[in-house]
Amino acid sequence: MQSFRKILGFNDLWLVVIGTPIAAVIMTSILFNESLSLSNPLFFGRCILVSIFYVSVYWIAFRFVFVLFRKQFPDAKDIRKRLLLQTGAILLTYSIIRKILKVTIHDYLHNFAGVDHYDPNLVIEPISSLILAFLVISIYEGIYYFKLLTQSILEKEQLQKAHIQSQLQGLKSQVNPHFLFNSLNTLTQLIPEDTDKAVRFVQKLAKTYRYILETRDEKLICLKEELEFLHAFIYLLKERFGENLKIDIQINPDRLQDKVIPLSLQLLVENAIKHNITSKSKPLYIKIRIENDNQLIVQNNLQLKNQVINSTKLGLENIKKRYQFYSDKLVEVNITEDHFKVILPLITTQNLVAQNS
Repeated sequence: MQSFRKILGFNDLWLVVIGTPIAAVIMTSILFNESLSLSNPLFFGRCILVSIFYVSVYWIAFRFVFVLFRKQFPDAKDIRKRLLLQTGAILLTYSIIRKILKVTIHDYLHNFAGVDHYDPNLVIEPISSLILAFLVISIYEGIYYFKLLTQSILEKEQLQKAHIQSQLQGLKSQVNPHFLFNSLNTLTQLIPEDTDKAVRFVQKLAKTYRYILETRDEKLICLKEELEFLHAFIYLLKERFGENLKIDIQINPDRLQDKVIPLSLQLLVENAIKHNITSKSKPLYIKIRIENDNQLIVQNNLQLKNQVINSTKLGLENIKKRYQFYSDKLVEVNITEDHFKVILPLITTQNLVAQNS
């Protein structure tokens, strides 16, 4: 069971400790304004004690109602429904508790305080009590939504940071010396052998850079565009590895308008090549497909290189963090003795609207 503190969004102990005596003083002042005087401190003190008891009982009850409806309707889209039901529940709770206290302990407390000697304003009492109750509830709501706002701002900053890191990661992967050296070396071999193929190679190389520059401000991209870029990237890899690298892409055309994180597929393909042997005796097989109608799978056979590869693992973590902002489904990584599989949740337009609503 979730703790009250977690559901409320903050530790309200300080609010209860400070708010209870303040509310008790306010209630006493409202109800016995004409009867209170410095010449009768005993009556004033006893009224305060009785008020503290009443405030504590109502506070605990209202707090329970508040937590109950917060737990039942935690989403921001249900705020109106929650507040409406919560208001009705508070009014009902107040009526029930007030009736119970009046029947059980009301007379004893009034005799203790000496209230019978005075004439409290019985019309103002329930109105002021409820106003004070809703004031306290407003404080709870205000603190909670301030915390949500702060969290939302922080998440947006983290997303922006992750997006910038992704841009850098994509640029690094394309302009690092190893990639350029391998690409230029392949181009050097193609020029004397097949001029037309060399031209196509340069065109694909330019397309990869153009895609990175064009998507540098995009948070999400259509699967169709990501695959077009991936095909250009694969073309460069195939010229280098030939039949040692086999990539099978099976995507239903109906899903091409779904959204993915830019450069996510390229990064996963590049990671597979970086960490696994790709040779004639041990070809590397990479499969990209859709499963369960909403899961984009990138899977490769596992044949790790013997040498230690320096890896920060930031690329995959970056993808995970960015997907968390747009989907309630997490990026999954499954590793067995035979394969390495990454499951990316496809983001549909409907899911995106629901996530932002």
